[in-house]
Amino acid sequence: MTDRRNVLTPEALAMVDVIARTGSFAAAARELGKVPSALTYSVRQLEDALDVLLFDRRSRQARLTAAGEELLQEGRRLLQEMDAVANRVRRVASGWETQLCIAVDSILSSLTMFELCESFYALNPPHGPGTRLRLRSEVLAGTWEALVTGVADLAIGISAVQSLPPGISMQPLGELDMVFAVAPHHPLAQAPEPLTDGELVHHRAVAAADSAQRLTPLTINLLPGQDVLTVPSVASKMEAILRGLGCGFLPESLVREQVQVGRLVIKQVTRPRLTGKLFYAWRSAPAGAGRSRARLGLALEWWLAQLERPATRSALMERHSGWQPGLLG
Repeated sequence: MTDRRNVLTPEALAMVDVIARTGSFAAAARELGKVPSALTYSVRQLEDALDVLLFDRRSRQARLTAAGEELLQEGRRLLQEMDAVANRVRRVASGWETQLCIAVDSILSSLTMFELCESFYALNPPHGPGTRLRLRSEVLAGTWEALVTGVADLAIGISAVQSLPPGISMQPLGELDMVFAVAPHHPLAQAPEPLTDGELVHHRAVAAADSAQRLTPLTINLLPGQDVLTVPSVASKMEAILRGLGCGFLPESLVREQVQVGRLVIKQVTRPRLTGKLFYAWRSAPAGAGRSRARLGLALEWWLAQLERPATRSALMERHSGWQPGLLG
């Protein structure tokens, strides 16, 4: 067991990652600055210590075995955790995180998010407070998954969860009023209201694909047997509906301007009107942590302070066009 633990070094895990990513020992050796024979020897040492075969050598490409795939996935997770530990140590020393990753549901206002980024970097111009921001656009369960898997430190726009895992805190963001929208030239635009499910099933729906990779993806408002055009984001969903490629539910605040200029039509449906309750959540210190560890990083504290303001929460839910100076000041 000790030998196995000793060989599972960050360098060894990174080596497996590079080989899998480049597809060959020769390419990986070039990237790592080693000769291929040295890299092959290191892999064999790792395989001998673990008593498994990590790569299938029957082909010219370096293909992972099932054991190799497991080591790759777990190795990447361990490397991320090591980076997270390093960030936490630096945060304790300086107060500011090295990096802050924020997962944002694509249904929210990107304009507001970039205004918040501007305000954050203005804390210490021209370079900001020294924390690198990383924004991730997610859809549905993907936003929550980014947080619970440790990829993101803050998730904005998640749905309610039955129970919070240890070390995660959550607060309400607001409610979205969802409406059924079609283009003026879509067949349903002139159909009598309210539209029934029996009518909708004969028309293509547009759906934003859930970005979750591990959690069960969510499917909302799709009827059995209905043709579906799946797109990667809420913005692309509206674009598809504007072009008449399908129909679907969108936030009223998102389609409001398009309805006013006649590019979209809101249709009443027989099913109950939907409201989406959204929340924001963040990674907090686990119960029983010492006082120095319990304090959040200054960057995360700043973002949480912005989200506590009703004006910020409203802007994230409502502002999908236009510019209103001072709203987030």
